[in-house]
Amino acid sequence: MSVCSGPASVLRGAFFALAGLFLLTPPAPALAQRSDCILDNCADRRPPRGYERGGRRDDGYDRYRDRSAPGPRGASRGGDFDFYVLALSWSSGFCATGGADKGKAQCNRGAGLGFVVHGLWPQYERGFPSDCGGGPVSSIALEQARGLFPDMGLARYEWRKHGTCSGKSPADYFGDVRRARNMIVIPPQFEHARGDQSMSPQEILRAFGDSNPRLRPGMAAVGCRAGVLQEVRICLSKDLRDFRPCPEVARASCRTRELDVPGPL
Repeated sequence: MSVCSGPASVLRGAFFALAGLFLLTPPAPALAQRSDCILDNCADRRPPRGYERGGRRDDGYDRYRDRSAPGPRGASRGGDFDFYVLALSWSSGFCATGGADKGKAQCNRGAGLGFVVHGLWPQYERGFPSDCGGGPVSSIALEQARGLFPDMGLARYEWRKHGTCSGKSPADYFGDVRRARNMIVIPPQFEHARGDQSMSPQEILRAFGDSNPRLRPGMAAVGCRAGVLQEVRICLSKDLRDFRPCPEVARASCRTRELDVPGPL
């Protein structure tokens, strides 16, 4: 038997086979760093399970998204998540920080919109899934979303980006969005707002807690941009029966000392 056909030759063959597999495996995509947030761009600070931790995900409605940043990555099996985040957009705050050219239905003068549903997002304890597959939304299913979202384009997007990860049909998902929204009592200082206000993030969260007694500290967060209130994010159990703690979401809450809260348009 020659030297080349011995054990060393077998080891060399195994090494080159493994090296070939390594070279054929594409590298994990880089995660973009963001310095600001619009809507669900900041729903969470970490990617879904199985991806490098420590980066931020860009995960916003197409017309709202920073197109210079890569889109969300990865997918999950529908229904595989830990809890929901209900994001309620403060319309005049969104419109005052660049939204007027992007969400025209939400920002029409005289619309008088206050908090509207931005989305109901399946969430992990660390990170969140997105783009879990699914077909287009029928007009019948979209009827379930009417009156919740500022426009049907956003409803379609939220189904594709987040609803597909719920494990529900479009009609059932939008039914859950309505259930979640109906759980929340909007504080009177927002429900009956007539002019501009100035509030700290803590005051906003306290107002929601006063109007929703089971909503305790660590179960919600405030989203802001350029010192203006944009939205409130509330964490709900997977069965939508109660509020629940969500440390990572709560830690991402706006830290600005004082926020402008523009009155309804």
